[in-house]
Amino acid sequence: MNTQRLLNRSYGFHSNDVLKRATASRLIYALHSTSVTFSQSRSQDTQNERPSAHISGVNALTIDKFEGRYLLSGGADSSIAIWDLESPSTSLNRVPSYHPLSAVTKTSEEHKLGITQISFYPFDSLAFLTSSYDHTVKVYSSETLAPSASFDLDSVVYNIALSPIASHLLVACATQHPAVRLVDLRSGASTHSLAGHSGAILSTAWSPTREHVLASGATDGSVRFWDIRRSVGELGHLDFEDSIGVSRLTAPAYNRNSSQGKAHKGPVNGIVWTEDGRHLVTSGHDERIRVWNTETGANTLANFGPIVRNSGLAPMRPVLAPMDMLDLEKDVMFYPNEHEVLVYELFEGNLLRRLRRSDQKRVAHHAPEKGQRNIKDRITALAWRAHDVELYSAHADGSIVAWKPRTEEDAELEEEEEAEKEEEEEKEGSKKRKRGILEDIYQDLTKKKITFS
Repeated sequence: MNTQRLLNRSYGFHSNDVLKRATASRLIYALHSTSVTFSQSRSQDTQNERPSAHISGVNALTIDKFEGRYLLSGGADSSIAIWDLESPSTSLNRVPSYHPLSAVTKTSEEHKLGITQISFYPFDSLAFLTSSYDHTVKVYSSETLAPSASFDLDSVVYNIALSPIASHLLVACATQHPAVRLVDLRSGASTHSLAGHSGAILSTAWSPTREHVLASGATDGSVRFWDIRRSVGELGHLDFEDSIGVSRLTAPAYNRNSSQGKAHKGPVNGIVWTEDGRHLVTSGHDERIRVWNTETGANTLANFGPIVRNSGLAPMRPVLAPMDMLDLEKDVMFYPNEHEVLVYELFEGNLLRRLRRSDQKRVAHHAPEKGQRNIKDRITALAWRAHDVELYSAHADGSIVAWKPRTEEDAELEEEEEAEKEEEEEKEGSKKRKRGILEDIYQDLTKKKITFS
């Protein structure tokens, strides 16, 4: 297929963009977990246990969008680490391993409780922001990992969002308070709140095309849109029963007093926009993922099947593959589904793959009992690496997993490793059989014969 595409491009039948999308799509569909490890200890034995990036679990991940080189991770114990994805070291068993460029542990100056969200500054990767269960939002230097500013919001902060295009420096904060809190990084103060939800806010996301438009989801099951410039900021809300778009979100005559419409039949803890801003993806505790037309507010009725799982108040945000790497209208979504990553076609809802880490068998003895969920191996966050075809996942057991395309060389190496294992197993089996035969012969020779007279 690639040969035909190259030929079509050389004849001018197809543009370079067609070949690029086809190649990138093939790589995205070939993602698999790698043996790459992230560990703060340089002497950890990766044969017996999974390496630990954060001792108490990893709650949040983000990768800078400028170089796609630096990964930030936030721990359940409030620790923070920054990793250089282009400088791995090699361990004794030839497994590539990453060690943090810098890391901070829990101290009186840092967060006192676990980190809920971590995000690079949109226009400069030399700074990043964190939110925490300790009610604060902090601004850090990426070089020193020292906090330069702190905001106390007097309630648990579940999620923070910064606009990727806006000239303003407003941080939208999702907290236990039933209103979206806006923090201005310029003035260092909380500017105003967006009231309308009747429950705690769990997720916020800025529009990638309109700098003053914000979406938020709450425990009341609603998803609301806001224009932060207006005195009455709400533009409208979503209703999962509306598949036509009868309540146009941008219409000035929209009835903002109506509060019956719900996006989900449970708390909404995941919101993400498509790159063109034309659709919104939401996930909720009703174990449903929904795709919405943002121009009309219509539910596109994409059905992602019965295997979706979602619980807890922590953010559970899907990740969308870059649009320029995919064929038109073939958007791909990655969803963190407890101990696996579900890969879907965004608009059709078709399940493409179920990605599971290759070392799951190694910790089989930690498997939960029947009827219980595997909490220890739960995926807490996903992050896409810019300018590359790589996905990274954070896990509650403290590990970080890298998902990269499975090339032909990888397949050959895996086949060789499997063949070597089979040979070793056969040798061990033959040794056991020989040992058993010798033991039988020895027992026969040493047994005393008993005679009766």
